[in-house]
Amino acid sequence: MPENTQTSAGFSETWQQWKARAKAYFDKLRALPNDSFEKTLAVAFWVCMACAVVVSFAAVALKPLQEANKAADMKRNILEVVGLWEEGLDVDEAFKRFEIKVVDLATGEFVEDIDPETYDMRQAAKDPDLSEPIPRERDVAQIKRKPKYATVYLLRDDSGELQAIVLPVSGYGLWSTMYGFLALEPDCNTVIGINFYDQGETPGLGGEVVNPEWRALWRGKKVYDENGTPVLRLVKGTVDPKQPGAEYMVDGLAGATLTSNGVSNLIRFWLGEDGYKPFLDKFCGGAR
Repeated sequence: MPENTQTSAGFSETWQQWKARAKAYFDKLRALPNDSFEKTLAVAFWVCMACAVVVSFAAVALKPLQEANKAADMKRNILEVVGLWEEGLDVDEAFKRFEIKVVDLATGEFVEDIDPETYDMRQAAKDPDLSEPIPRERDVAQIKRKPKYATVYLLRDDSGELQAIVLPVSGYGLWSTMYGFLALEPDCNTVIGINFYDQGETPGLGGEVVNPEWRALWRGKKVYDENGTPVLRLVKGTVDPKQPGAEYMVDGLAGATLTSNGVSNLIRFWLGEDGYKPFLDKFCGGAR
């Protein structure tokens, strides 16, 4: 008898034996009293197995949809930080105005061999090959590691004129690492807006970083002083627009000192030498 025929016959016999044993087991199980320990344990086990299969299937089947929703939400947040978002907007169409680039944070140069459409800064920060540890004395944002490359979003009008620069930022508050976007005008110094799309701060206190009224206070503020040092920060209480240096100050979050400090620190880090400053210096050509 050919070997493949023997293998098929052996498999068929094994399958028949397995089915017979399974049938015998389930017949025995059905015959047990409903309150027996063995039957209770078996039912619980098979229910768990069925649920695990359903959950696993759902996770795999829904992953493309989840990824698409995640990408759409990220685009919406970027549109929102530059003031373009409104209900009913075609997100993909509006987002075509952005030029997406990957920047080498060390040199400030654009990187051409990394696809900006697929590059993920948050994932890169966890990859030893794509990130580096931040010395403790410089890690004011308390993020421990930073990616070597960052994604920047350049908003242009229909004629190609630069309208805004959107920079991803992150830093630790009271309870969580806050992730968001900071938008600057073409002078690389004047704030258009800020928002946080992922944060776990205390609702009503530090969680007010997502409050549109507080975020509106950022518009028109300056990041850098005359020496090119990032000095924009949150201050306790309300900023008096007539006081010296008011252009570098934003109202602090009431009852949320540590979150306010976290926001100030992430601005100081990401707009400093370890962050986007080398890129902004080159991109703006000393316009500040």
